[in-house]
Amino acid sequence: MKTINLAVNGTLMRDLKLNQNLLNVGAEFVKEAQTEPTYRLWSIDDKYPAMQRVNESGTNIDVEIWAVPLEGLAQILLQEPPGLCIGKVRLDSGEEVLGVVGETIACEGKKEITNYGGWRNYIQSMV
Repeated sequence: MKTINLAVNGTLMRDLKLNQNLLNVGAEFVKEAQTEPTYRLWSIDDKYPAMQRVNESGTNIDVEIWAVPLEGLAQILLQEPPGLCIGKVRLDSGEEVLGVVGETIACEGKKEITNYGGWRNYIQSMV
């Protein structure tokens, strides 16, 4: 079965709300990683994050890398919340992988949470 590495930065991560969407298509956890320091992160109504690559004021964002069967990728994407899509994500290791990113319009007027360094850190700060 052919797979592709996918960087996830929110509710698809292990033990979070939509992780089952990865497991249902046979995806396997590969490793924890960080993006290169050119990303920013927003909370979309405290339900899920949206990550964008930027020219200025970016930082490293915590992500998980999953090996996703090619035939399951579309199914995962169709179950993602509105405003999220697939783009290329650069890791601090220099590797470039596909990853879940946010559309600009989805982030407009939303709370920026870049300073938390990742979705897990942000949701832990709310408890």
